[in-house]
Amino acid sequence: MFDLRPVGYVIGLLVACLGASMLVPMALDMAAGNGHWPVFAQAAILTSVTGTLLALATRNGVGEGLTIQQTFLLTTLVWVALPLFGAIPFYVGATQADFVDAFFEAMSGMSTTGSTVLTGLNGLPDGLKLWRGLMQWFGGIGIIVVAMVFLPELRVGGMQIFRSEGFDTFGKILPRAGEIARNISVIYLGLTLACGLAYYAAGQSVLDATTHAMTTIATGGFANSDASFAAYEGASEYIASAFMLLAALPFVRYVQLLAGTAKPLFRDSQIQTFFAIAAILVACLTAWQYAQGLNPGEAGFRKALFNAVSILTGTGYASDDYTLWGSFSVALFFLMGLIGGCAGSTSCSIKVFRFQLLFASIKAQIRRIHSPHGIFQPRYQGRTVPEDVVSSVMTFFVLFLVSLGGLAVLLGMTGLDFITSVSGATAAIANIGPGLGDEIGPAGNFAGLNDTAKWLLCAGMLIGRLELLSVYVLFTVNFWRP
Repeated sequence: MFDLRPVGYVIGLLVACLGASMLVPMALDMAAGNGHWPVFAQAAILTSVTGTLLALATRNGVGEGLTIQQTFLLTTLVWVALPLFGAIPFYVGATQADFVDAFFEAMSGMSTTGSTVLTGLNGLPDGLKLWRGLMQWFGGIGIIVVAMVFLPELRVGGMQIFRSEGFDTFGKILPRAGEIARNISVIYLGLTLACGLAYYAAGQSVLDATTHAMTTIATGGFANSDASFAAYEGASEYIASAFMLLAALPFVRYVQLLAGTAKPLFRDSQIQTFFAIAAILVACLTAWQYAQGLNPGEAGFRKALFNAVSILTGTGYASDDYTLWGSFSVALFFLMGLIGGCAGSTSCSIKVFRFQLLFASIKAQIRRIHSPHGIFQPRYQGRTVPEDVVSSVMTFFVLFLVSLGGLAVLLGMTGLDFITSVSGATAAIANIGPGLGDEIGPAGNFAGLNDTAKWLLCAGMLIGRLELLSVYVLFTVNFWRP
């Protein structure tokens, strides 16, 4: 019989920790004297007690490690349970959101998608602003651990190619995850502190600098203003661009750098390709604005840099309504959102390494056609790519496109127009944040969508954040057989 106790124990601990973290925005609201602190007090008690009771009730089932089935289930349920409890402050707080809106905001935060259904962000209580940032910050570090520990071991989406990075965790997933999480936490916290100090030096308030540092390093994109980063133009855009790029790099390279090994960081072909793509996109958008007479001079470069990096990394900030730049820029922004950053980072979408493996496979196939009797294998960073990795990557591409198309069709069936359906599905599956069009574009939000569409988008955020297969496998009969 399938044992749920180890899964329940870990989820219980994480939920209890989430409840404890609600004391931070509670303290901020108390200090601000805005009368909103009881909301976080109630949410903290309910969340902490529920998590603690679940952990106590299931602790007798904790063994040496987790089975494959337990690991897949845990990975998915964590990203359902935490948004469920994270939604409480929105549901009973100053936003007066109904349950679907509260859960949407929490799922968007924890999955670091950055889509929002809230308006009047400037007037939110300080505690809620901080809570939005904290949720994205937790989700960012959580997805790094998942990408570095769980997905390579579970052979999801070609991530097994990174098993050679020194993380041999099979059969010891939880203890090894804790060790890796400690190393990551030092780097993650250091980047967040540096980013926050830079924002503060650029003129942001302590609250804005802190919250935006969290959402920048998490590549989440929640901002404290309805105008997103258009309210923080100038130096803040350059700072955000730099730290979004840093957050989109593989954190395993930072771990190695901290250990005194810098060569892997500078020799990683994925990093080199990522920066090359970013440079080309910024150059194209800068030239396009110049040709169209938009944002001349330094402003054009700054807007191109900030918005291109934001969408490429899946952060989702916006400092301008780039849908008004013309059809070329709209098409470019749509396509760059499908690329994403590097594997093992806080960024989202398909990831650069999968495109590298795709083109390596295409190149090998072309050479086979030209020389039928030759033996040609795809290569990645000088190494032959195993067949199971190639197969896993191709499966990911197919599932990604099928999921995107299926979600777009379902959204269309709820009454949304074509642009909103397709861009909304892309924003959810790729965890980008804003879509396209007047309603959900960079100048709008998701508040006006119907409830069915919002639930569908929540499912899309979850599936996309966990690399598709780790969720889909739970719905197959063979997976649950002993």
